[in-house]
Amino acid sequence: MRSFFKNVLANIVAIIILCAVFFIFFIMMLVFSAMGNDKSVVVKKNSVLTINLKTNIIDSPTEEEVGLFGLNAQNKSVLLYDALEAINKAKTDDHIKGISIEADDLNAGLTQIDDLRNAIEDFKKSGKFVYAYGNGVSQSSYYLGSVADQYYLNPAGGIELKGLSTEVTFFKDFADKYGIGIEVIRHGKFKSAVEPFLRNDISPENKEQLSTLLNDLWKSTSNKIAASRKIDTAQFRTVVDSLYGMIPELGLKYKLADKLIQKTEYDNLIKSKLSLKEKEKLNKISLANYISSYADDEKSGEKVAVLYASGSINNGDGYNDIYSEQYIKYIKKLQDDDKVKAVVFRINSPGGSANASDEILFELQQLKKKKPLVVSFGDYAASGGYYVAMAADKIYSEPNTLTGSIGVFGVIPYFKDIANKNGIRSDIVATNANSMYYSGLNGVTPYGVNMITRGVEGTYKRFVHFVTQNRKQTFEQIDNVGGGRVWSGTRAKQIGLVDELGTLNDAIKFAAQKAGLKSYNVDSFPKKMSPFEQIFKDLNEDDVSARIIKNKIGKANYEILEQITDKKLQSEIKMSMPYQIKID
Repeated sequence: MRSFFKNVLANIVAIIILCAVFFIFFIMMLVFSAMGNDKSVVVKKNSVLTINLKTNIIDSPTEEEVGLFGLNAQNKSVLLYDALEAINKAKTDDHIKGISIEADDLNAGLTQIDDLRNAIEDFKKSGKFVYAYGNGVSQSSYYLGSVADQYYLNPAGGIELKGLSTEVTFFKDFADKYGIGIEVIRHGKFKSAVEPFLRNDISPENKEQLSTLLNDLWKSTSNKIAASRKIDTAQFRTVVDSLYGMIPELGLKYKLADKLIQKTEYDNLIKSKLSLKEKEKLNKISLANYISSYADDEKSGEKVAVLYASGSINNGDGYNDIYSEQYIKYIKKLQDDDKVKAVVFRINSPGGSANASDEILFELQQLKKKKPLVVSFGDYAASGGYYVAMAADKIYSEPNTLTGSIGVFGVIPYFKDIANKNGIRSDIVATNANSMYYSGLNGVTPYGVNMITRGVEGTYKRFVHFVTQNRKQTFEQIDNVGGGRVWSGTRAKQIGLVDELGTLNDAIKFAAQKAGLKSYNVDSFPKKMSPFEQIFKDLNEDDVSARIIKNKIGKANYEILEQITDKKLQSEIKMSMPYQIKID
């Protein structure tokens, strides 16, 4: 008995010590986080604004990657709007003498790089230099770096300049072979998200839209690179087709780079440009630190609010991606905030749940009744991402935004054949005719298919209805450019799916003008989580495990896994784009 009490007492003491250690660690985390946030950055004379590998350009505060217990990830995240403002400010900042682009693998979308390129082009009008350096350079990084006055490449490096492509994987034979049934219901011949389950090759309609889209995006991108590097367009096509950029000597020969030098030589070259002595330090300041040097902690006065919506659209509550319950709260808060005189809704989404999209659209329509609502498109504004834009007074799209995809689908997997082959079967007892209209083992009943089809068709008609109201076109006109087809922003403007081609800043200026504001502050929503909030969020077991899996298999693969394993996602009618396109 004495031994028993000793063990109990020892366990109690261990628990107390563990709690005390955790409490101390918790307090230390808060203190260190606060210290990190209060750290001031001073911009020294003869500084060079540097866009490097340690900067992630993100479209929304919800995209920021953080480590466990709120610790920052290895790379700092910078909002695109803040990055553009920083480059604009650096143009007239006497302490900033130039820009150095040192990003081999830039973490940014195509429209984000477009905006950064435009901002740097404008910066060059100040007469300050812009140099770029690369080692093993991705296509997206070279697209940005090619805007520089001079591009320098490592003698053992290379540039992956190859053009755009997409690869579609098909699962029909796999499903047939292993007895997996997939019931597909869709509206729109271009709604190709479900094609991998229906066919073994790309349909003519999907091939047409993919070819048109890729050529639109590449024409814009390649023309800008060729113009910046002063390369004839025919020769540039040969350079890309031949992958000459992968060999440094050929990259130099065909004018992709100006000189092959080591990184130390590149830094010395900049020092020489700044007339610095050999022992003087080269002051480089990152975008994130430069923004910290002047950013205001608290904004007062009249505001234009930018509400960022980035990621897939889902029902329920959550911080990352676009969750209907959370965004309804954001929208209502902005609607009731008297200091907010206009709202810009920044959309960067391939869509998702039809129901969640509809909820968000309704709340935006209520907001629009009280104050101007302007929409700005980022990389994606497709399906549900386009649907929620239909409350806008005006829609701005980037030229390379993937736009439209006006279509609806549902995918219902079942496992009857594979179950029967392995000796598994089921019987059903029910109270009503369609109590079990869907079963994982037996699939969907004919009547269930009929009703789901009616639901998909009804959702499509509702989708087109809101588009006709906002775009002031007939059902037939929208249906002709709908059907699930994805367009570039440039073509979307031509066919009337958007009002203007322009940046987020253009949308903000128009919103302020519509609200009659002469002076105003720009405030971003949703707000970044505080360290305290992040710590408790990270303690959620599901979030921790999800983050670990996502880091291991990649974001794109994780989204596929989530679609298969999440029952809520399986049961919904979807407004979602079939693919994503990256310049890498």
